[in-house]
Amino acid sequence: MPAKADPRSLAHRVLDEVRYLLTALGYFTRVPVPRWVGFEPHYLPAAARWFALVGVLVGTVAALVFAIAIRVFPQPVAVLLSMAATLLLTGAFHEDGLADSCDAFGGAYAREDVLRIMHDSRIGVFGAIGLVVALLLKWQTLAALSPMRVVWVSIAAHAASRAVAISFLATHEYVRSEGKAKAVARRLGRPALVWVALTGLPWLFLPDWRLGLATLGVLAVLRFGLGRWFKRRIGGYTGDCLGFAQQVFEVAIYLCALASQAV
Repeated sequence: MPAKADPRSLAHRVLDEVRYLLTALGYFTRVPVPRWVGFEPHYLPAAARWFALVGVLVGTVAALVFAIAIRVFPQPVAVLLSMAATLLLTGAFHEDGLADSCDAFGGAYAREDVLRIMHDSRIGVFGAIGLVVALLLKWQTLAALSPMRVVWVSIAAHAASRAVAISFLATHEYVRSEGKAKAVARRLGRPALVWVALTGLPWLFLPDWRLGLATLGVLAVLRFGLGRWFKRRIGGYTGDCLGFAQQVFEVAIYLCALASQAV
């Protein structure tokens, strides 16, 4: 007869997964994490499989703020308030990676110089331009969408962009000996990668499966191109590269939604 599962071990596994989820939430957002969660070195690598779900939560906050604000303010203002809410919630975590990557890749050629500039917390011309362009693209595309599409795409973009960005952990090497993403940067196994996809990608297909399929194709092409670029320039990825990729994927999802509305 097959051995029965130990209820206590099952409870421990469930508690561990809750810890990993809350660790992911604390890493990617400013949401306070209960003290009982604690911290161990293996928490962050194990938490990587929950990063897409954190995107779902961030996107849900964006959608709720927009849905409330649109009842009082014009759509462009409602979108700005929604964007401000996500920036406050995440501490502009990914936007910081975008700015650092733009400065590094735009201002250096040698690998060592790229990594040095990327490590510098000060923002330069390329970083400022990249950040302004990305924020304006988000604002203008969301302001041009129908209100119902904004609600859907806010969740889909935050979830799917994080899922595709974190997939670099399964295919590329982390290139720093230390850094803010070093604790996370371990190879993502196939089961964890499947879970990331299941929690982050289906949101693309909710309103229209054809649009979801087309958007997924665009994301696949962008991921391939960015992956090749990261590998050619620095031999792999850094935490800032992941933030940069997430922002690119997020903007691409908004643009796909707007393009489909115009057709």
